[in-house]
Amino acid sequence: MELLFHQALSGLATGGIYASVALALVMIYQATHLVNFAQGEMAMFATYICWSLIQTGMPYWVAFALTIMIAFVGGVLIQRVIMRPVENAPVLSVVIVFIGLLVIFHSIAGWIYSYTIKPFPSPFPAEPLFGNTYIGSHELGAMTVTLVVLAMVFAFFRFTPLGLAMRAAAQNPVSSRLVGVRVSWMLALGWGLAAAIGAVAGIMVAPIVYLEPNMMGGILLYAFAGALLGGIDSPGGAVVGGFLVGVIENVVGVYLGTELKLTVALIIIVTVLVLKPSGLFGRVHVARV
Repeated sequence: MELLFHQALSGLATGGIYASVALALVMIYQATHLVNFAQGEMAMFATYICWSLIQTGMPYWVAFALTIMIAFVGGVLIQRVIMRPVENAPVLSVVIVFIGLLVIFHSIAGWIYSYTIKPFPSPFPAEPLFGNTYIGSHELGAMTVTLVVLAMVFAFFRFTPLGLAMRAAAQNPVSSRLVGVRVSWMLALGWGLAAAIGAVAGIMVAPIVYLEPNMMGGILLYAFAGALLGGIDSPGGAVVGGFLVGVIENVVGVYLGTELKLTVALIIIVTVLVLKPSGLFGRVHVARV
């Protein structure tokens, strides 16, 4: 029972990472109605930027904040320069652009930093915090950081006029334009915010999985499972789904072994698509004909 409790707490910590990436996926899905396959590689590249800043002697949290800002600007530029010209293109064209971005970020990271595994520093102490023996200090710290970021994102969308405009632009761009919302720029800010959230996830998970160009592959799969489980069109549902996937993955791993943990994400994806495509909190769209 103690082992199960420990795995559940660890699952909440990793679930926070999945929830962050799932939220980023949902934010771009609401704008494009497509899954951004490059989300994980964007987070990976931002993590390398943070690592480079730390290697120059910059304090961890200063490098962390600067990386978030760089990722945000990068996300805005990707939307304005790359995605905006193809926003009305056929679905297949946009999917190819996403795949192209994935390959580009992956290849450039390997070219600049090589494919050698690098240790990433943790800002949290090695010994357990508060004397607990159930969860490591980095896991607890990463969960706290991701929860703070998710709370700030929720408050931004819920209580600020800009957040409301971004939600409206993503959900109903035609009506938003009629009331004076600059939809194109709102979508660009959404891309920037998604890139920044993904960067937080990458930086927090890097000390656990180590830093290398393939580090976000499995995490993106878990995040996609969380987004589908909670509802691919529900930001709050994606966050809940990410935490649930983290707990399920760790608990199931106790009984099935670590070799089948990645299979859990695939089982969740297939099960949700077959039984409840809208997810736990997603909306069911009904078309009258």
